[in-house]
Amino acid sequence: MSLLQVSGLRKSFGGVQAVDGVSFDVAAGELLALIGPNGAGKSTTFNMVGGQLRADGGSVRLGGTELLGLKPRVVWRLGVGRTFQIAETFASLTVAENVQMALLSADGLVYALWRRAAAHRRADALALLEQVGMAAQADRPCSVLAYGDIKRVELAIALANAPRVLLMDEPTAGMGPQERNELMALTKRLVVERGIAVLFTEHSMDVVFAHADCLIVLARGRLIAQGSAAEIREHPKVQEVYFGSGKTFEAAPA
Repeated sequence: MSLLQVSGLRKSFGGVQAVDGVSFDVAAGELLALIGPNGAGKSTTFNMVGGQLRADGGSVRLGGTELLGLKPRVVWRLGVGRTFQIAETFASLTVAENVQMALLSADGLVYALWRRAAAHRRADALALLEQVGMAAQADRPCSVLAYGDIKRVELAIALANAPRVLLMDEPTAGMGPQERNELMALTKRLVVERGIAVLFTEHSMDVVFAHADCLIVLARGRLIAQGSAAEIREHPKVQEVYFGSGKTFEAAPA
């Protein structure tokens, strides 16, 4: 069942059509990768879906609710979580307190004093950290964590408002090959268990081909291909856009 339905999404900047009629759906438990060469319109599409950028036209629906025109905070409260290319945590707070801050916000207490975070729903914060493999480091400050661990904390934060859809912007940026695949395997397990729909952008093709259930490819603002990893790898238009004629994607490592 599709949770997120995007239809006819459009955006132009100064007469340049950055996104031109892009449509796709994301189902519960599905990881949908949004890829394309530089300037394809990936970030513009991604930010319109999340509410960070106003669309010129089209529709983004979460179930039966139209999201276009809503502020990012409202989109978040309706059930759209997000992670960022550069992980965003409070370095001076502990791992648990970072998640508790997210729980405060999810409970509508975003303006409460920071000192209240340590007392707010600690058991729930620890449960989220257990799911991402970070419970043992709950009382360490985020400032001392390795970057891969910070990415796991960010995932726990993103799950704090029990999202129905999760937007992940370059989730494995800055990580080594093993860390990348471990994080995406963890994400896949959690979204299947929770029935979350995931839309993610990613430059690492090994991650995309190994973990995405479906891929959509943009070029010059238009959707040029959609399908499984095997279908996209062999798609002539995708090969032409990425490499020119006569070349193919390399198979993802096992």
